[in-house]
Amino acid sequence: MTRVTLYPAAVPRLPKLSSLFSRRPATTTSATGGSAAPSDARRATLAHLQDFVRTRVGVEAYVEPPTPDTGATLLLIATTGEWTRRRVPDEKTAFDVAGSLGVPVYNVRFTGYPQRMRDWNSRQRQRRSS
Repeated sequence: MTRVTLYPAAVPRLPKLSSLFSRRPATTTSATGGSAAPSDARRATLAHLQDFVRTRVGVEAYVEPPTPDTGATLLLIATTGEWTRRRVPDEKTAFDVAGSLGVPVYNVRFTGYPQRMRDWNSRQRQRRSS
């Protein structure tokens, strides 16, 4: 019986924030163009969230609880109402990520969604229908 090693001996070190998303072991991308490794997806998610915070004013984070269809998510909302949502492993991780981004963080169970987000969604719907 051959023994299979799941983790290569020389695993590259990830940034500390990326370790918050370590629910699954790292996988490699297949030579035939398979899906990206979870560590690549984590880095892309963190980069997207950091870019959103850096390029918008007054960003706040809202932690959404898991539902039967999706896991916990982190929702970032700018003062304009523009928003972005990304899945996270759990609510604690969402609070940790928001804290590391340096933005105020709220639990949507207690605060609900801000009106500016609803207004932005309405404007986007009107713009698409025109």
